[in-house]
Amino acid sequence: MSSLSIGQRLRLNVQSRLLKEEAKVHPLRQLFWECTLRCNLRCRHCGSDCAADALTPDMPFQDFEKVLIRIKESYDSHEILVILSGGEPLMRADLEECGKRIHELQFPWGLVSNGMLLSPRRIEGLLKAGMRTATISLDGLEEQHDWMRGVAGSFRNADRAIRILAAEPSIGFDVVTCVTQRNYPHLAQVKEYLISAGVKAWRIFTVFPVGRAADDPELQLSPEQYRTLLEFIVACRKEGRIHVSYGCEGFLGPYEGKVRDHLFSCQAGLSIASVRIDGAISGCTSIRAAYSQGNIYQDDFVEVWENRFGLFRNHEPLRNGPCSDCKWWKWCQGNGMHLRDDEGQLILCNYWKL
Repeated sequence: MSSLSIGQRLRLNVQSRLLKEEAKVHPLRQLFWECTLRCNLRCRHCGSDCAADALTPDMPFQDFEKVLIRIKESYDSHEILVILSGGEPLMRADLEECGKRIHELQFPWGLVSNGMLLSPRRIEGLLKAGMRTATISLDGLEEQHDWMRGVAGSFRNADRAIRILAAEPSIGFDVVTCVTQRNYPHLAQVKEYLISAGVKAWRIFTVFPVGRAADDPELQLSPEQYRTLLEFIVACRKEGRIHVSYGCEGFLGPYEGKVRDHLFSCQAGLSIASVRIDGAISGCTSIRAAYSQGNIYQDDFVEVWENRFGLFRNHEPLRNGPCSDCKWWKWCQGNGMHLRDDEGQLILCNYWKL
């Protein structure tokens, strides 16, 4: 585990230089909108405060629209993908109207959904509203998925959505799977199911130990299982029957360049931003609220993006604890920002888990 090939080291060295330049330019490429905290599932791993009747009301679209108009004044909207997230975004009855207006402002947009409300009619409406990408969460076959999602029948609804979207050539579509102790033994069967359903792209990730997930041992893989999972992804990529990749989670040492289409980097604050339900401006929505950089109700989004996000673009202040004398720091930069607690301490090191 301590050795990387010469080719890997060369690629990582090139990327480290490119990331320094990217931090200076910080081109906004993805903007997440946490449009609701309401959800129709009770997922075991959910680290948010989502509930069927969330105490926090949905953000009025007009508030987010002002942000988009301001962004469009400064940047090329065609180059920025707006991703609607939650909660479950389809809990919003006005989602198609939101999408249509985003499309009119010339932003490509997509959503991340659990599939429960994605009926054929709803999908048709979303496509007419200009939806360009869609991601459906599927955490195993029926027994494992329904266990993870906490609602009987959730697999059947996700399956329906997956089959319709997989057959739709006009959008970029993938399925994401959170690997746990429950579905880990069944990954080969899940792969065959997805191939049979027409899925071309499958993204795999693991649960980081925050919130409820920190106290549920069934959600965490052992180091040996984690290593075997990455070997499974390597084998799938060589096989080529479905495009499989590991999520953006962490520096992976000798697996860098083998399980993803890119080398590890935390793009939060470099090319990715989010607007949370309360108006907070941050990196991706997985990052703790302590790292918010401003708020759309008090601050100008463009000013925040251009002049804040200092810690996101220079991780050196996070070189503490186990990172302080780590020989991999040059390439890892202290892991993803979502793996830091409120005090900046590292919660999980993927490399050492291997």
